[in-house]
Amino acid sequence: MKIQAYVADNEQVSLKEVQLKEIDADEIVVKIVGTGLCHTDLNVLHSITPTPMPIVLGHEGAGVVEKVGSGVTEFEVGDHVVVSFNYCGKCVNCLHGVPSACENFFQDNFGLSLETSNSKIVDGEQKIANLFGQSSLATYCVANVRNTVKIEDKEIDLSLLGPLACGIQTGAGTILNKLKPIIHESVVIFGCGSVGLSAVMGAKLANCKTIIAVDVNDERLDLALELGATHVVNGRSEDAVKAIQDITNGGAHYAIESSGVSAVVLQAIRAVRALGTIPVVGASGMLEFHIHDELIPMNKTLVGVVEGQSIPKLFIPELIKYYKEGNFPFDKLIKTYEMDNLDQAIHDMESGKTIKPVILFS
Repeated sequence: MKIQAYVADNEQVSLKEVQLKEIDADEIVVKIVGTGLCHTDLNVLHSITPTPMPIVLGHEGAGVVEKVGSGVTEFEVGDHVVVSFNYCGKCVNCLHGVPSACENFFQDNFGLSLETSNSKIVDGEQKIANLFGQSSLATYCVANVRNTVKIEDKEIDLSLLGPLACGIQTGAGTILNKLKPIIHESVVIFGCGSVGLSAVMGAKLANCKTIIAVDVNDERLDLALELGATHVVNGRSEDAVKAIQDITNGGAHYAIESSGVSAVVLQAIRAVRALGTIPVVGASGMLEFHIHDELIPMNKTLVGVVEGQSIPKLFIPELIKYYKEGNFPFDKLIKTYEMDNLDQAIHDMESGKTIKPVILFS
């Protein structure tokens, strides 16, 4: 079938007509309603994250099931779905209920080569790679039953739900699935993008006593207060570590690094108290620090977290439940853009004007 898709190659992206081949028995075709735009898409576009090329971008898709494979029993045509990250379902970590730590995560979500890719996207004779087992910046995408989540309530605006598949579940899940703080504990979140602000909302759901948001954008900090932060710190005008230590009387229990700036990891390490935990969800690049001085004497834990350590089929419906109850207003992060306006969405996200762009396809 012919589709319109955003194809990236040589650090350029364009809307092109391409084709979908026949799907496998355990796959489905989804008619995309809206897809969130994430910095991971831009990292792929600019070859910061290596993938085969050309590739169709998009990994926060939401839409309606158009077609199901011969072996699919979990979904039927007309179902509303969100498509999340891919995983093998067979490795030790998947079998232990941690698909975000799948041993084949990179291969299944970014791909090793066009030859080994299971992508169903082609442009004539040219095979095109897929991203996160979906490539949902397109009018239609192919997904596996494993990484597709059924949305039972069809009254919810489906166009808003795509970001739950990655950025939003990463922030909220880091709090609710990985850290699981108790009521009296304190958490600081470095970076008030979609991941960080979702962590703020997650910390409020967890009834954390002290929730500190750190950013250099005052508008983002105001929104953090609206979403549940008890304190905010502008890292440009204040010494963030000192401010956090003053607020928490010696350091927070947890400090989440979601800013994407590697140097901020060291601030996060210094912002926690003895026995504190520092989950890193956004930083990339190199960072040099003295391991003994910064971590060992105070028994601090530095840990990486992928996708909020979520099981999407369980966690995304949970987040939707909180949203319907008025306790997880993630829609305040979203601005929608028409299908042909991707360049503006990218510009607005990179400039900080928009927190979470969603591209509408129907």
